[in-house]
Amino acid sequence: MEVPRNWRTQRARYALEGTVCRRCEAVSFPPRDRCSRCGSEEVEPRRLSGRGEIYSYSTVFQGPNGFAETAPYLVALVRLVEGPLVAAQLTEVEPDAVAIGMPVEMVTRRLREDGPKGVVVYGYKFRPPLIGG
Repeated sequence: MEVPRNWRTQRARYALEGTVCRRCEAVSFPPRDRCSRCGSEEVEPRRLSGRGEIYSYSTVFQGPNGFAETAPYLVALVRLVEGPLVAAQLTEVEPDAVAIGMPVEMVTRRLREDGPKGVVVYGYKFRPPLIGG
């Protein structure tokens, strides 16, 4: 990942920051310059809760470059409590335990090594909530 892109997307990747429209209150992720519902440019940053439930999921058996060494792994569409769908890997869960509607929470984890120097890239993944945590 290029350095400018890394800095530009850091809050979305580490804090799950999206945007909310001041006109119609639609929440978007990733952040947008204009509302995807009403088209307004009156949007402001909003840190999302990172809580939601699995909307859909699948197992990746042949990952793309940078992810091939971790295959097979689970990916899911997570419907956040604020509304947006987020695509992400699932972690800390056995494949047989995953179900549509299962509650999950966002965690920051290692995603891959990037580039010839092996820079480690971190980002969000989702896991079942810790009990009593």
